[in-house]
Amino acid sequence: MEHKWWHSRTAYQIYPKSFCDTNADGIGDLRGVISKLDYLQELGVGLVWLSPIYASPLADQGYDISDYYRIDPRFGTMDDMDELLREAGRRDIRVVMDLVVNHCSDEHEWFRKACEDPYGKYGRYFYIRKHQDGDPLPCNWRSYFGGPVWSKLPGHDDLVYLHLFHRKQPDLNWENPEVRRDIYSMINWWLEKGVAGFRIDAIINIKKALPFRDYPADREDGLSSVDHMLFEAKGVLDFLNEMADETFRKYDAFTVGEVFNEKPEELPLFIGERGCFSTMFDFAETVINQGPEGWHAQKPVTPEAYKAACFESQRKTRDTGFLCNIIENHDEPRGVSRYLPAGTCEGPYAVAAKKMLGGLNFMLRGLPFLYQGQEIGMENTRCSRIEDVDDISARDQYRVSLEAGLSPEEAMEVVNRFSRDNARTPFQWDASDNAGFTSGTPWLPVNPNYRTINLDAQRNDPDSVWNFYRALIALRRNPDYRETAVYGQTTPYLPERKNLMAYFRRSDTQTLLVIGNFQDAEAEIPLPGAVRRVLLDNLNGCAVEARTLRARPWQFAVLDMDA
Repeated sequence: MEHKWWHSRTAYQIYPKSFCDTNADGIGDLRGVISKLDYLQELGVGLVWLSPIYASPLADQGYDISDYYRIDPRFGTMDDMDELLREAGRRDIRVVMDLVVNHCSDEHEWFRKACEDPYGKYGRYFYIRKHQDGDPLPCNWRSYFGGPVWSKLPGHDDLVYLHLFHRKQPDLNWENPEVRRDIYSMINWWLEKGVAGFRIDAIINIKKALPFRDYPADREDGLSSVDHMLFEAKGVLDFLNEMADETFRKYDAFTVGEVFNEKPEELPLFIGERGCFSTMFDFAETVINQGPEGWHAQKPVTPEAYKAACFESQRKTRDTGFLCNIIENHDEPRGVSRYLPAGTCEGPYAVAAKKMLGGLNFMLRGLPFLYQGQEIGMENTRCSRIEDVDDISARDQYRVSLEAGLSPEEAMEVVNRFSRDNARTPFQWDASDNAGFTSGTPWLPVNPNYRTINLDAQRNDPDSVWNFYRALIALRRNPDYRETAVYGQTTPYLPERKNLMAYFRRSDTQTLLVIGNFQDAEAEIPLPGAVRRVLLDNLNGCAVEARTLRARPWQFAVLDMDA
């Protein structure tokens, strides 16, 4: 594999609205990010992805962009952005923007002009179709946020437009070369400004299976999941390679795709040596037990299911490229509340279990991608009323749960398990009011557990989750182990053993064994050879005797083995 500048770095996602507020309006801002660059450097971060900070009405928290060339005033100014790029560069931290080009906002100039003249130039920037009340819609696809993907075009009772997401997020027509040229010009403008690349949002959706047609309904609403259409859509890679040629490849830019629906034969075309992206997120773990019925039908993730998903992702990319390994992001609940058995975070082994989960994910082959707060073990929050939930997808799933027969209390339990608000609560810097996030009123309530779970409480505690993540990052950067930790192949060890997740990382000259006792009971784990050195463990001591590891509950260890 050709070595790239980003391979040995650790990446970190910032959700700016919830990271650090410097002007007391309750919303995080770019000045807040700048103020925390020393913190990111201390942690060991080398690559930062900013969730959207473009001008937006925030119907979907910035993923509805009204101007790709402006910073939203809530977050600051373009001068702030320029300073962030300079100051991050001084600390050898590269900055990645969010690229949202499947759709824009209905307040974007392009859509406003389309409404003024649906049959003119900008009408062709979107999918606009004739429709009379009472007639079937052009297709029966269900929006990701619930309801049909078609809404009336403002000012035109006889026309509808397509939106796979929120009605305020009209889909751009990528079949139109003029749309693509405008998008490429915008991308190059940001790359010239100095961003290192992009996280590319919902990108598989840019290619629709045309002409529009219905698919079999999969819920009582008579609608069909967009997934059925995406399975049939052909040609998305033609668009993506054109985009890469016109933009990313000219700048050696880092790109990570949000790709959920790739076909197995397409993987090398996405992230191979000449792939259209540098890498893509591994979502195998996040989709465990998902189905068309909705959140209420999802069963808890078991250690065996989590392990199997990780190992399958490692297997299929073994000779292809790098994945971005994640436990959580802005669209998912907190990983420790999702992948650890219920009650673990409230029990005596909470810290150990959080470290173990982090270590098992971090040491896999690929780019480790932390989400803000993960490094201090932030957990899901709770909400008692649906009226207090911000996440539009959670509100839709509350309705779906009620229609499935759940009580309001049961439906709220579903929301509390899976709502995107869980990841979007403000970062917990310290135990002061509002967790040190703001001196105003936070836009989303702080998790009540911030008095005990916060950075300030962990920074000087050598046994904290935060210091454990620092040790993981340091190990991956250590020149004695970097070749193996970054490029070494992953091979499962004792995969059939229940409640154990273990694997080798092997290079030509070195073998590391990564072990996680995925349970609250002790376990004797046979070792395949002699242990040269314990490189890292989460419990301040490994009991290795006669080629056996006597693992305590939730013990995690990285062992340097005889090759």
